[in-house]
Amino acid sequence: MLGDGRRVILHNDRGFTLGAPSGGVGDHETAGSITRDALNVLLPDDDDSGEEHPWWWLAELARSRGLDVTAEDLRALPYEVVLTDGVIRWLDAS
Repeated sequence: MLGDGRRVILHNDRGFTLGAPSGGVGDHETAGSITRDALNVLLPDDDDSGEEHPWWWLAELARSRGLDVTAEDLRALPYEVVLTDGVIRWLDAS
């Protein structure tokens, strides 16, 4: 999130599917479990840098969107997964 309140999406080309053996998804999933699954999908499989997040790659993505930022700048910021209101309502309805 930028200082003016705008959010910049760095990447959204990965995804995952949720399913439940019986009952609603909310019977088996929580906001926490979806967040954990999203991080597992978003983080690279083949990164050997030893870092938890690919800061250099995220900085490249940010720069490609016109932001003047380095990997070190990003490392100092909180890394968060934000669930949309629709996902929260979907969980609550299950």
